[in-house]
Amino acid sequence: MPSVTPAAPSTAPAFCQGMTHLAETLPGFDQYGQAPVIADGQTAIADLSDPAAAYQTLLTADALRYLTLQMTSAKASGHPGGFASSADAIAALVLLGYKNICTEVGHHAPGYYSNVFLDASLEDMGIATVQDLCDRFRETHGLLGHLSGQIPGLLAPAGPLGQGQHFAMSGAKLNPGVLFPVTIGDGGLGEPYIMSSFGHFNTSYPEITNFLPILVWNGYSQEHHSMVSTKTNEEMVAYWSGNGFAEVILLDAKDYDDANQAGAYVDSTRFGLEARIKFGQAMLAAVDKAAKSALGGTLTVLIVKQLKGAGVHKRGAQSHNLYPGDTIEKDYIANALAELALTPAAWELVRTNHVRAAGGKASAVAVTEFTRALPDLGTLPLKEFAIGENQVATTAMGELVGYVGKADPDFVVTNADGNAASGINNINVALNIIHPTTDDTYFQRPGGQVYEPLSEDACAGLAAGQALFGARSLWCSYESFAINGLPIWQTVTQAMAELRRPTPATVCLFTAGALEQGRNGWTHQRPEVENYFAGMMRNGNVFALFPIDSNGIQVCYDWALTQKNKGITITASKSPLPIRTTLAQAQQAIDEGAIVLQETAGEKTVVFAVVGDMVLEPVFAAAEQLAGQGIGSKIIAVVNPRRLYRPTDVAAETCSEADTTFLDDAAFAALFGGDALLGVTGGTSAMLEPVMLRSMSPRDVFAWKRGETTASAGAIMAFNGITADAMADRAIALVS
Repeated sequence: MPSVTPAAPSTAPAFCQGMTHLAETLPGFDQYGQAPVIADGQTAIADLSDPAAAYQTLLTADALRYLTLQMTSAKASGHPGGFASSADAIAALVLLGYKNICTEVGHHAPGYYSNVFLDASLEDMGIATVQDLCDRFRETHGLLGHLSGQIPGLLAPAGPLGQGQHFAMSGAKLNPGVLFPVTIGDGGLGEPYIMSSFGHFNTSYPEITNFLPILVWNGYSQEHHSMVSTKTNEEMVAYWSGNGFAEVILLDAKDYDDANQAGAYVDSTRFGLEARIKFGQAMLAAVDKAAKSALGGTLTVLIVKQLKGAGVHKRGAQSHNLYPGDTIEKDYIANALAELALTPAAWELVRTNHVRAAGGKASAVAVTEFTRALPDLGTLPLKEFAIGENQVATTAMGELVGYVGKADPDFVVTNADGNAASGINNINVALNIIHPTTDDTYFQRPGGQVYEPLSEDACAGLAAGQALFGARSLWCSYESFAINGLPIWQTVTQAMAELRRPTPATVCLFTAGALEQGRNGWTHQRPEVENYFAGMMRNGNVFALFPIDSNGIQVCYDWALTQKNKGITITASKSPLPIRTTLAQAQQAIDEGAIVLQETAGEKTVVFAVVGDMVLEPVFAAAEQLAGQGIGSKIIAVVNPRRLYRPTDVAAETCSEADTTFLDDAAFAALFGGDALLGVTGGTSAMLEPVMLRSMSPRDVFAWKRGETTASAGAIMAFNGITADAMADRAIALVS
């Protein structure tokens, strides 16, 4: 244990202001700490065999642990334990010049904040001292509990488990020759998405291996032992090998333990100095070997086996979380900080190495700190179909998707259930399914641009990850199955609202809605997913679009391609439906939120506000019935409901690349004013919320209730009470 004194600002670097513990001396510092191991003008450690390199890597790891623990204990909140067991690996990565680091573990956030604090990245958001670091942790406009899109130098958000690998793979795909390490916790390893997404990506892109999963194997998850804690080293190596990893490098801290610690998992901070240096040398060698292997074309994983909580206040699952009362004054926290404390000279050394590594602070060198240049698409070849003819909307959009893919080689389309089943086989024809087997019958070949894993998570992950990293993409899904990929799409869309740079919107096409899935029954009828988007629209950067025909869907996609930092969903049928709008009218519907399709005069006027395409059929029939009784009507297609909210309903002003366009009150009254209003949708009623909030007319809603097996779309609408007769009767009652 070092000799410790209270922090003395007069002797410590300025960034140490607010630090509660400083050491007076450190064993080995006189021998190994006299000069930074990253020389001035260099970007990484030059000589891995130099004991000073290992020693300074260990100093860096302890600095990360110290900052993580003081930051979290300052708020008696947060998660120090998981990151603590990976601190040596992160220190080695940085000092070897790798700063494009992702993580699958949101609970490791305080450690990653400490990492970008050490290289001064956080100064970009006004965090220059340890006091700032503690003050801004878990505060609005500060360092939120899990990684987001707003933190300088950090590549990607991290919240729900099983997501980080998508960001690493997206980064690797778009940035050849750059290493993208991604830490994965052994608690999160139980998520099924991780290994399956690695597997499909590697089969599709065998040449892209410049991502490096680093398994933080510490024996514990959040509240108990991890489910893989009983595996032997041999079994863990076999597990990764069996999932396609050709190079599996395992570093077990127990092999260097000179403290006779019990159990399979040990804490390297309890080793003697000589053993710690040997462990540090082994860590540098393992990270260097793994990085070069991954960059050299081999699918590689690095497994670091070290006890959870290494070096911090507690060990095992008890180290995971701080609770109210776990403050700096608690003896077990104060003792841990004292043991981790560095001298002022050591802090200066650590800061110097960190800033020099990779050529500068992460906020200046990470790939996501720059706006990615995109190929010019020119003018999309929109085709205007004649009013009245029947066309398949998804197929019309598919033609444009093929055009985009041919103009932009980085563009990717993802679909788990097959494009052909959604009326967009023309995308496969134009761009080809990525597959190791070339077969012209199925339009598949290596090097295609259509990514088809059998996992919506993997589809959403690559598509959303590409958008986050600055490239175009399109996620296509059956509406009923999209829910399995929405958590990561939501994570990325929320992060986009906070990004400090513009990036293409993450765009989705959801097809084969409930009304088209009659014979498949309720397993394929889940328009409740629209509730998800309706809730997200209030975020401010989410736009759910409902084109009503083939002209409308082309305009929707053309608009989506020009948008930045948004999440855009396009929901459309794959059945031939009548053309009801011109291209110009479709553009008006996007700009204003809705458009009048038909207006019939009468003694009184019933307004139909309709979300969807196929559901318009009974609405037009209801209007005809009303006309027969002298009641007028106005049929309005609600295409872009986000535009119909009031500005105060939506957090638009909080978003980067803010879109603050809303239909004003006068225009809303002119459009939707009448003697009664019926909101109609083949999906869930939540999409009609903006209309229902603002309308002052007597009103009601016809919407989806539940699924059933039927022979036709009309039958499933009837099962849900969405019929012309029912709507006409209710309209008459409202205006009587």
